[in-house]
Parts: sequence; C-alpha cells; structure tokens
Amino acid sequence: MTVDLPYGRGTMPLELPDSRVRGVLRSRIEEYDPGADETELAERAMENPVGSPPLHELAKGKKKVTVIASDHTRPVPSRILMPILLREIRRGSPDADITILIATGCHRGTTAAELEAKFGPDIVRDEKIVVHDCDDAENMVLLGTLPSGGACYVNRIAAEADLLVSEGFIEPHFFAGFSGGRKAVLPGVAGRATVLANHCSEFIAHPASRAGSLEGNPIHRDMVWAARKAGLRFILNVVLNGEKKIIHADAGDVEAAHESGCRFLDSQCGVDPVRADIVVTTNGGYPLDQNIYQAVKGMTAAEGCVNPGGVIVMLARSEDGHGGDAFCREMTAPGGTDRLMEGILSRDRAHTTPDQWQAQIFIRVLQKARVVYVSDAPEELVRSLRMYPARTAAEAMELADKLIGRENAPVTVIPDGVGVIVR
Repeated sequence: MTVDLPYGRGTMPLELPDSRVRGVLRSRIEEYDPGADETELAERAMENPVGSPPLHELAKGKKKVTVIASDHTRPVPSRILMPILLREIRRGSPDADITILIATGCHRGTTAAELEAKFGPDIVRDEKIVVHDCDDAENMVLLGTLPSGGACYVNRIAAEADLLVSEGFIEPHFFAGFSGGRKAVLPGVAGRATVLANHCSEFIAHPASRAGSLEGNPIHRDMVWAARKAGLRFILNVVLNGEKKIIHADAGDVEAAHESGCRFLDSQCGVDPVRADIVVTTNGGYPLDQNIYQAVKGMTAAEGCVNPGGVIVMLARSEDGHGGDAFCREMTAPGGTDRLMEGILSRDRAHTTPDQWQAQIFIRVLQKARVVYVSDAPEELVRSLRMYPARTAAEAMELADKLIGRENAPVTVIPDGVGVIVR
C-alpha cells in the first residue's frame, strides 16, 4: 500500500507491504459534511447558545466589553467570527466600549500586518485592538490562587470588563485535552508566572494530562478556574477541517459550549490504539511541521500506539530547525533521558522554566521508543536531540527495521498525528 503523508507544503509517499500494516488511523473530519456554509454554522450556534442566554441579552446594560481573540499562531477564522460577536454585543448595548484583546499567551506580539490578515482591514481600522503582553506587570491583575497553588494574574482589560467574551477553535491538545474555551484566559491573557505554574512538571506528568482528556486533568482544572474567576461569560468556538474551514460551531457558556464542541471533535477524531513495533506519523504538514519543538505534539499520538522499545518514524520538514533555544538546551543537557527527566521533575511549579513542558513530553516519548526523524533539518541537530536522522520515509523504514532487529515488523500508520485522539 502507498500512503501520502503530509510533509511541509506537500506530501511524502510511504510504501509498505499490506502484510506489515496493522492499521491506518485517520480522523473522519475530512469526510464530515456540515450541511451549511461557515457563516451559517456560526450564526446557528449564536442563535442556540449552550448553557447561556444569547449574547445580546448578556450585553444589555454593559458599558465596558472585552472580546478575547486568538493570535497569529492559531487558524481561527476571525474574519467570520468577530463581526458576528461585535454585532450581537452592539445589538444588546449599542454604545458599549469594546476592546478586542489578542490572546498571545507567552508568544511574541502579533504584528499590524498579521492583525489585518486575521481580521481584515475594516475591523483593524474601526475597532480598538490591544495585544496582550504576558510580561507587562503593570497591566496584570491578581485574581487569586489557582487550584494548583500558582498565582493567577490576568490582563487588566479582561479582568475589569463588564462583560468578557471570547472566540476560539477546538482541536486535540496534547496535555490540556482540547484547545479552545477556557484557554482564552489561561494561557491566552494570563501573566507568564501563571502560565509557567499551570504547565509545571507535576501536571505534565499527570496521567490525565493527555490529548482528548478533560476529566481529572489538573491543567484543564486550572484553566477553567481562571476563566470563571476572570468572568468569561460567553464563547464562540468552532471546529475546523484540514482546509481550515468551519465544520461545526458552539456558542454559550465557557464550559458547557466548550464540552459540546469537544464531544463533536472526539466523535470525528477519536481512534482506538493499534499497537505495533513501528509507528509512522507526521505533524500534519505546514505550518505545524516547521520545527522539531512543534513536532513533539504529533509524536504523542504515536506514543499511544508504539510498543515499549519500539520505533516511532516521525515526518516533519523542520526547515526552521529546533524551534526553541530553551527546549534545545533541555534536550542537549548531559546525561541519559532518565537523568533529564529526574531534573525536570525535581522542579516545583514556582521554578518551571520556559518550554520545559515540551522537553518533558519529548523525553517521555524517548523513554518509551526510539525516534527516526525524517526532515530537512541538519542531521547533527537531529542527533543532538537524541533521534536518528533520515531524509525519506523509505530510508526511515530501513533504519527502523535495523533498530528493531528484524525485517517486516508490524507497522501502524497515523497520517496526521495532531489530527487524531488516540484514546
């Protein structure tokens, strides 16, 4: 059989004898027909909010309204969603003072060009937009102590609003369970110290901190607490297909509407694990496979299927290299993976370092399996990050067989590792 695997802006073929393939695990989302166009799906969601009155009713009498919007790193179709949210707010409160707050989390600030690409020129020209800065201490408000014990600092523009609303999209998330919903506040508009406390090694190591898992997930629990404490009253969240088109939308209460979207996504993306000695996967191609840091996300899907001591073949073009200096320093420190993991687990939440969580998850994957990394990255960089470099899927399979120690070992293929939830 031949499977075309996403790689950069194109694909790379993987050819295998049928007899070797245990299973091909795919999302069913590309086959889903929503029966309506994108705007209609969003409008329907707004007309039928989950667990909440309509937004225009919530907006009545509100003077200072903040709408949290995603930043340049997320493919949220804000050109569709934001006009609907603004219209409904002004329907209830025509004279409301509205601020669009860009949820950068700990990312760099969104540029003017990126804002225009995201919202279109009219909204950028006509609306008040503020880009969140997690290190701007003067514009943070302490809302209390998270269930985890960390201090909860949130952007003042969000914390002091009469009405707080957010847009977003829902996809599998490799430690928060799902993106969207409550993540608009934490990490979206939270202070850096709050984000680091929430991403502490204890929580990343928790067995419930996995893709598709909300119940018992301590990271999710912190995020919900922060969203409630900040007063996030209404969300409009969507599910996107591979072309970044809306195929499902939910609006309403920050928990109830988000959980409705998560149930839909799980129905389309959830798969049972198919165990094998070799698991081949990708990070879904561009833009998610631009560096090794991001590719850790796709590896976690393979982690759920590979037999202990097996091999993960990861395809990610990685033309931008490792993707983070702090991540690279963690992974290239002296000692084996057990020593690296012990060092990370010894840090309490107050001493969490940037990108520590990504290194922790990567180390966890390497403790279970060896990784053959198909990329355009320099081979010496791949080796320094404790993986085996390859340039093609065929070369990677030959190397995987040698590492396993026998030919024709069973293989599971996950064409898009960030697009499935391995239950």
